[in-house]
Amino acid sequence: MNAGRQGAASVVDAYIAARPDAHRSHLEKLRAAINAALPGATEGLSYGIPVFKVDGKMVMYFAAFAAHYSVYPATADTLKGLGEAAAPYRSGKATLRFSYEKPVPVRLIAKFARLRAAQARATAKKATPKRPCQIGRA
Repeated sequence: MNAGRQGAASVVDAYIAARPDAHRSHLEKLRAAINAALPGATEGLSYGIPVFKVDGKMVMYFAAFAAHYSVYPATADTLKGLGEAAAPYRSGKATLRFSYEKPVPVRLIAKFARLRAAQARATAKKATPKRPCQIGRA
């Protein structure tokens, strides 16, 4: 792992380490599921919570709270792709919320991550600037 990647991962390590012992295993499983679904993704902190990026584009965040942990953003397309499997976890407009009392839904998290990565790539392709117009140039 290069120094930059190691530094970014260490801030996520510190974020998880700052949580209560009873929550850390859930957060580590969540993180592992995301990393397995997004090979080559980079980790860091943004808005004070862990973020995963693919090709420099934000794919998803996760955050830990006292009674639950959440992943973001659950866009309309992401929710459609997840189908009814996401229904028990929906919270608010763009959040999936999970209880520490239940096992981490690893498959759902991995699918969420892959869907978000595909969306980020599609958005990046749409945002690619077109070549400048050549009219009037000799």
